[in-house]
Amino acid sequence: MWGGVFNLSHRKWQGELRPALSVSTGIALLLLLSALSAFSQQQKTPQGPESAPKPISIVTSETNDRIAQLALASDVKQGDYSIGAGDLLDIEVFDVPELSRDVRVNETGYISLPLMPSKVRATGLSPFQLQDKLAELLQTNGLVSTPQVTVSVKEQHSQPITVIGAVKIPMVIQAMRKTTLLQALSQAGGISPEAGSTVIVTRAARDVSDSSDPAGASVASGPQTFTISLSDILESGDSRFNIPLVGGDVVSVPRAGIIYVVGAVNKPGGFMLENDLDRMTMLKMLSLAGGTTSTAKMKKAVILRKNPDTGQRDQVPVDLSKIMHMKTQDVQLQANDILFVPDSAGLRALHRAGDVGVALTEGAGIVAFGRL
Repeated sequence: MWGGVFNLSHRKWQGELRPALSVSTGIALLLLLSALSAFSQQQKTPQGPESAPKPISIVTSETNDRIAQLALASDVKQGDYSIGAGDLLDIEVFDVPELSRDVRVNETGYISLPLMPSKVRATGLSPFQLQDKLAELLQTNGLVSTPQVTVSVKEQHSQPITVIGAVKIPMVIQAMRKTTLLQALSQAGGISPEAGSTVIVTRAARDVSDSSDPAGASVASGPQTFTISLSDILESGDSRFNIPLVGGDVVSVPRAGIIYVVGAVNKPGGFMLENDLDRMTMLKMLSLAGGTTSTAKMKKAVILRKNPDTGQRDQVPVDLSKIMHMKTQDVQLQANDILFVPDSAGLRALHRAGDVGVALTEGAGIVAFGRL
């Protein structure tokens, strides 16, 4: 009796389950085909520089903290203000009102005083140095037997230092005394997140006094450009990289380049170098891109690097497998490099077949469980 009931119930369950399985299988196949279609469209979508997502920042505020710290330390070492063209000087000669007056330093760096046979070079000197020089000239020319001269700066217009580029607050700084590169960057709020790894100081042509000439003759100096690495300034502690700035200098912080990662990686896109002081290597870039996918052809990766001579991109083959297993040296990437990791078609097809089997099995199991 119980066997008959069991057979009857089993046949009834089979009869109800077959349509349910057919329906669930059809739904699973439909969903699978939709997913494969979407996947194919995704594979066809270009993932080069034009369609890459917004670059990811990899710089912390520690760099700006270091800039402010070193700028404060170098501030203690600063000397007196250097007189420059356009400054208004208050010159007082004790007991000689005819020689006491306000004098503007002309564009060539000289000042003129009554009874003086020639102009006096003032730029590049501190007020104390200029007053000693004037006292010596007054005595040498027989104008004052024991001159007592005082020089002070009433208006300062000669030291505009322009800070532009990838800094937080681009500005023009009027340096009231000797100013270093780090102090200028600190006053501009430090570098911005998109800053590169170098700082460029451009200095226009100017006349400088010849220290070997007692008369203070000027010597022409051509335009100069200084390219300084931020890592040299912040890590070495060498003062020769923290150069002193002069009026008219332009401090420019270039924006960082971008490295693109496309192909069989989990997070393809563009990644900004942004003042990576240790330089960007292959392993760092793969880490930012979320690593490679399971179907990546590790031994067939390629770096597309622009050739400065031809303007075309050269292909640099890279074996990621050896780099990942520390069997070869990590590769350093450059700005605007494109790292392409190819995808294995055979492995991708195998993964798709596995996904189909899992989807069908799970779909049938869920429906059967619901019926029970």
